[in-house]
Amino acid sequence: MGVTLYTSRIILRALGVSDYGIYNVVGGVVSMFGFINTSLGGASSRFITYALGKGDKEELQKIFNCVVTIHYLIALIVLVLAETIGLWFVTEKLVIPEGRETAAFWVYQSSVLAAFIMLASTPFNGLIIAHERMGAFAYISIFETLSKLLICFLLFIIPFDRLIVYSVLIVLTQTVVRLLYTFYCNKHFEESHYKLVWDKEKSKKIFAYAGWTMNGELAIVGYTQGLNILLNLFFGPVVNASRGIAVQVQGAVMQFFKNFQVAVRPQIIKSYAQGDFSYMHKLVLSCSRYSFYLMLIVSLPVLFQTEYILKLWLGTVPNHCVAFIQIMMFVGMNYTFNTPTTMALHATGNIKRFQIIEGTMLLSVVPVAYILLKYFHISPESVFITYFFIEIVTQIVRVIIIYPMVKMPISYYFTKVMWPIVKVCSLVWIPPLLVNISIPHQGFIKLIVMCIVCVLSTMVCVYVLGMNVSEREFMVKKVKAFKGKFWMK
Repeated sequence: MGVTLYTSRIILRALGVSDYGIYNVVGGVVSMFGFINTSLGGASSRFITYALGKGDKEELQKIFNCVVTIHYLIALIVLVLAETIGLWFVTEKLVIPEGRETAAFWVYQSSVLAAFIMLASTPFNGLIIAHERMGAFAYISIFETLSKLLICFLLFIIPFDRLIVYSVLIVLTQTVVRLLYTFYCNKHFEESHYKLVWDKEKSKKIFAYAGWTMNGELAIVGYTQGLNILLNLFFGPVVNASRGIAVQVQGAVMQFFKNFQVAVRPQIIKSYAQGDFSYMHKLVLSCSRYSFYLMLIVSLPVLFQTEYILKLWLGTVPNHCVAFIQIMMFVGMNYTFNTPTTMALHATGNIKRFQIIEGTMLLSVVPVAYILLKYFHISPESVFITYFFIEIVTQIVRVIIIYPMVKMPISYYFTKVMWPIVKVCSLVWIPPLLVNISIPHQGFIKLIVMCIVCVLSTMVCVYVLGMNVSEREFMVKKVKAFKGKFWMK
């Protein structure tokens, strides 16, 4: 996370606020086609993991071949759409500062190529997740992060347009990363050796599943890139830069629980495939609670010290950036409940009704925000607040629809997940608030003190109020075992 945030600072310095905003909004247009990749990727991962859970190697090989063939076809379709509709939108509709049109064009072309490579290689990522080889993700992610940091420093040396150079080098890095995932799969998983196969029946099932998932992914595009484009149309690229920084911070913080959730997902699907609902319920509930605790322990100091952290990190803080980050921290906390809940749904494969309802609710963010911007002249911050409240309502609907489908009482979710979290949140903020009041002047020492107090406050509240008896006993045993090994050394 630290390297990722430091990289953002160097990029902002190298590109400047305007070019950084251009990179975010132009690259975001290509991300609008990314919902296809996410939908197919989710379908691929689900069918591959389900076949693994059943222990059917022949079926697994057929599914993988079919999935790769589908991804190649869709990658070609996305390429055509991006070079026609997408390119028209970038050149004719986006607000690009005068003289930066050529740079914006090459940013877009680099983003299109990156999207094409991502689509073609997604099945291999799904295979690694299904086999629960998280170590491979860790090492390749480290390589990717360090490569992006190196690119940032190269921007100050290479005597060409920095925005163009940055976009080209980023796509080269992504290409290498995708090749690494493919090589790893070919070496470790027998079923990853692709053969051109078109199984009509299996393809139909995957497309049907992906088609309904696509409705939800379109909603994600709506409240991310749709809102990003609205901010560009009403406020210009500088606000896009602030939004880009906020999303970067949110993404870095959310990695604390996202990696944990990725590791849990295969077990949820496999336990459903094996009919072990009791274990599945335990995984979903524990994943929801501990994802929130992980997000809380990191976001709490950010919420209290946002402005100082930004000054320390960026030097110059773009307008609206402080408020954007604080809102996005709350959005991230709510998001911790989303993934475990939808994991349970995707394990069932019965997603049609849910995706229609969820997609419609989330897609409403864009027209609502447009009306508020157009006729009520709301601030950029109010756009994000509008989305936040719609997401809260959507999560409540997710719980009501999904948990009865996996034979889990809704009351069980609220007593086992939400009530412990409410107890933790009712007290966790008090010690940091007292420290914040006691040390009125901003500074590095205050930041360190606040981080320590926030971490300790969260850990104590989670242990006392957020865990049940068996979890506390397990935690005590682990701490004692660690202490024993430490003292022996």
